[in-house]
Amino acid sequence: MKITRAEVEHVARLARLELSEQELDTFTAQMDSILNYVEKLNALDTDGIVPTSHAVPMENAFRPDQPGQSLDVPDALANAPHHAESFFTVPQVIE
Repeated sequence: MKITRAEVEHVARLARLELSEQELDTFTAQMDSILNYVEKLNALDTDGIVPTSHAVPMENAFRPDQPGQSLDVPDALANAPHHAESFFTVPQVIE
């Protein structure tokens, strides 16, 4: 068994979940089967596999970029609640 009932109780407590005895048993068994499956996946040899490879060829579904007319600074700042010179100003989030 990869996960114990005590560990499931601990995780439930951290998540502020109140689980019944039956739910604890069910979740313990389910989490154990998930962890066993992940262990099988970790045993696979993935050397030489590109991390983003797919079973079927994939192509970008987006249209190609095409240059267009840009907004000039006054138009871009027209609806800004706050700006200074030619920049948007935002509240400071890091002290």
